[in-house]
Amino acid sequence: MENLFRLVDHEDFLSRRCIWVNGPVIVGAGPSGLATAACLRDQGVPFVMLERAECIASLWQKRTYDRLKLHLPKQFCQLPKLPFPEDFPEYPTKRQFIQYLESYAEKFEINPRFNECVQSARYDETSGLWRVKTASSAGSTKTEFEYICRWLVVATGENAERVMPDIEGLADFGGEVIHACDYKSGEKYKGKKVLVVGCGNSGMELSLDLSNHNASPSMVVRSSVHLLPREILGKSTFELATLMMKWLPLWLVDKILLILAWFILGNTESYGLKRPSMGPLALKNTMGKTPVLDIGALKKIRSGDINVVPGIKRISCGQAELINGEKLDIDAIVLATGYRSNVPSWLQESEFFSVNGFPKAPFPHGWKGNAGLYAVGFTRRGLSGASSDAMRIAQDIGKVWKEETKQQKKRTTACHRRCISQF
Repeated sequence: MENLFRLVDHEDFLSRRCIWVNGPVIVGAGPSGLATAACLRDQGVPFVMLERAECIASLWQKRTYDRLKLHLPKQFCQLPKLPFPEDFPEYPTKRQFIQYLESYAEKFEINPRFNECVQSARYDETSGLWRVKTASSAGSTKTEFEYICRWLVVATGENAERVMPDIEGLADFGGEVIHACDYKSGEKYKGKKVLVVGCGNSGMELSLDLSNHNASPSMVVRSSVHLLPREILGKSTFELATLMMKWLPLWLVDKILLILAWFILGNTESYGLKRPSMGPLALKNTMGKTPVLDIGALKKIRSGDINVVPGIKRISCGQAELINGEKLDIDAIVLATGYRSNVPSWLQESEFFSVNGFPKAPFPHGWKGNAGLYAVGFTRRGLSGASSDAMRIAQDIGKVWKEETKQQKKRTTACHRRCISQF
């Protein structure tokens, strides 16, 4: 490859190990990255996977609460080419899902390079290749690498970084303040008054868990929220919606879901849970806001075990002042304020990805960019969306790979002695 010498500047000669990747580089070893790797393996395409943590699926292993289960039935959450074990329940637990992912990586011989944090990735116009610079934190020494590849797969996902809200006076609170990613169990909050900021699936479940551990949670509902039953007539609400979408327009499916939800859950607005004017599926498609699937929190809200409160005006020492003037004495704060993509912090590209770290093209067209750039796990459609993207990406790369390897004759390519070939 005649342009390879141009890729490594003087500084890189001295400070970085340069590695040529004979295939794509996948950034991220979560479910999205694993699914892509398995599909590439099936196509016979070699790859290198980079992961900043020391394990696969670090979000699931390190940043989720103990009682977490998959919100959707397992058939909608399995990755390509390997179903869940038959003895797993319909809604696998956190531990079971991690077990499934570990067996998935083992089956498809996926061995990520752990503790490698991508610092930057950019496309080199001169060579037509991607330059991915990383810093490895394994052990006490820090090592820098530069991976050079033809294809780059961004699999860091929608939830790479926590979102920390700007609340007046939060620094003056004096008690414990944690993000939901650091919450494990409500056991240590027994008898305490806990303010849960956020009313999405995490906020609802953490409030339920706190209540089950005899804490007194107050859940902040700043805006409207769609609360749906997890199951309708014994069938998953998601599955029912998917079936209806095959025959009916989205607006009608939304209306049917809301009517059924009203019959099962009643009028949620009377408990401070005002519904948005846009239907749940329409809101998900346009704004990416996922409806909340009720697994018992509404019953606790009705009984008063979970207190629903409006937005926060300010926080002071041991107290929260709400926008309605009410003041709450609180012992701890849990910020269930969600996550965001971290792509803009390291990917030097502006055509395919927007400033919020998501592909600009709407689903199902947001998986492929230009110059060998791909994205997986950004569909806002959960694991099924990630699996769909992974299969498309592998087929796209695999087609080119197979055509070129058929024509390619065995030849040697000169490269600098510091450039290691990775197969």
